[in-house]
Amino acid sequence: MKKLVVRRLPLQAAWHNMRYCDYYLLVPYLALCLVGIVMVYSSSAGIEMQNGGSPTGYLIKQASYAILGAGCVFFFANLPMRFLRTRRFLKYSTFIMFFLLAIVLVVGRAVNGAKGWLSLGPINLQPAEFCKLYFILYLSDRMARARQRGAHFLDSSAAVGPLLFALVFLLLILAQPDTGGFAINAAIIIVMMLACDFRWAYGIGAIIGFPTVGYFLMEKAVESGFFHGGYRSQRFIAFMNPFGNASGSGSQLVNSYYAISNGGVFGVGLGNSIQKMGYLPEPNTDFIMAITSEELGLVGITVILGVLLCLICRIILVGVRSRSLYHTLICYGTATFMMVETFFNIGGVLGILPITGVTFPFISYGGSSMLVLSSAVGIIMNISMQQNRDRMQVGHPFVQTEGSGR
Repeated sequence: MKKLVVRRLPLQAAWHNMRYCDYYLLVPYLALCLVGIVMVYSSSAGIEMQNGGSPTGYLIKQASYAILGAGCVFFFANLPMRFLRTRRFLKYSTFIMFFLLAIVLVVGRAVNGAKGWLSLGPINLQPAEFCKLYFILYLSDRMARARQRGAHFLDSSAAVGPLLFALVFLLLILAQPDTGGFAINAAIIIVMMLACDFRWAYGIGAIIGFPTVGYFLMEKAVESGFFHGGYRSQRFIAFMNPFGNASGSGSQLVNSYYAISNGGVFGVGLGNSIQKMGYLPEPNTDFIMAITSEELGLVGITVILGVLLCLICRIILVGVRSRSLYHTLICYGTATFMMVETFFNIGGVLGILPITGVTFPFISYGGSSMLVLSSAVGIIMNISMQQNRDRMQVGHPFVQTEGSGR
């Protein structure tokens, strides 16, 4: 007698699969998204009303991005990981990424001195953001396959193609010019290479060499007049002497200092920021943490950074626990992405780094950033759910027995 077979539709199977959900990933992610929606609304409503716009315009957009981001988490959490390693997916994603980075230099829209946005009707895409996730997935696969063949990635011929693609893509990002996106993508590549083939010589060389090369390039850029004139010049001058240019290029940083000072320990209260009312340009993007500091104070900023740190530490822990080098590298690359982006944004707000136009993860307004970060979280969730499933020693979520028919 044939046994009864229970099959579930794909969506039902996905919901059933979510019982292995990692709430140490999901809860911080949702908390940061909710805080982002609130702070985008708080920082943009006043200035939008002054300019004759709708006070809820950015609120609706950011909430829509957050909903789409949650959908990305659910989708990638249930997507078979083997699909992301197929030759067809990697080939097409490489071609699409190259096309987007190249075409944005021709028809892209310039924002804050960088020609890095593609306008597709009501949708604006930032290819440099999607390149971060591309590097994580592509290099993780190439490095893992090299190790499966018993070779060190950096010592094998398998490294030539991926590193050449990476160099070309980085140069295309730098040509926009998007120095923040260039630095974050470069940091992702370096950390993943060290995680795959760590050797003391490589590690020490990267720690010493990367800042040295950066300083050398900066010095040569100043000598050659690269910073003379234009938006790059203004940002560099503002970083070196903000109060000496308080009425010009240094106004953003000076008003950021005022916002942080006004907030103190406990803040002036949600919605009560002064600096967002025309003093701090674009308070809902690059300098949203300055407005958050003014309204929620040091306590609020500490809580937000603590929640983000918990999310990053959980991602690293998932990578440490994984028995798959491919999964481990994805986790380390994603954690690097979030950490470096946070460091650049906070560094710009505090004036310890030049303003690079880097957003704060999950908090700043922006669709490209939200979708890329959410997709990365969904992939990490997928890896963690596999670990939970293996640890609980349960079978496949489908209940299948002999005589299953079709």
